[in-house]
Amino acid sequence: MKKTIYILLVSIFTAALVSAQELTWHTDMSKASEFAVKEKKPLLMFFTGSDWCGWCIRLQKEVFQTNEFKKWALENVVLVELDFPKRTPQDDSIRTQNRQLQSMFKVRGYPTIWFVNPEINSEKQINLRSLGSTGYVAGGPTKWIGKAASML
Repeated sequence: MKKTIYILLVSIFTAALVSAQELTWHTDMSKASEFAVKEKKPLLMFFTGSDWCGWCIRLQKEVFQTNEFKKWALENVVLVELDFPKRTPQDDSIRTQNRQLQSMFKVRGYPTIWFVNPEINSEKQINLRSLGSTGYVAGGPTKWIGKAASML
C-alpha cells in the first residue's frame, strides 16, 4: 500500500514539474547552436507558418504543447522555431536567417522539422550536420516522438 501511494505521488509530482516547465523556443540560430554544443544536444529546427499554416498549428496543439513532448524535448533537444508568418511582424535579421536556412535545407512545405547536430569549427563557424527530417505525424505525441527519436 505504501509503495502504491509513493508511486502515485512521484507520478503526480513529475507530471506537475513537466507541465510547470515551459519550453524555450530559440529564434536565433547562432545562440541556439552555441547552447546545443554546450549541452551536447541536437537542434530540433521547426519550420512553421505560425499564423496561417493549419498543419503547423495542429502539430503545436497535438504534440508540442503536451507534457509528454515537453519532457522528451527538455531531455533530448534544443528547440528552434524558424517562422514564416504572414500577419505577425518579424525582425528583418530573423526573417533573413530563416530564409537562408529554408533554402539551405530545401524546405518546400510546412511544417517541416529538421534535426541537426551543430558543430563549431576552429574559425568559430557553425556547421550543421543533418540527422533527418519529418513533418506532421498523425497519432499524437507518442508516435511523433518515436519517429523523432529514431533520427537521433
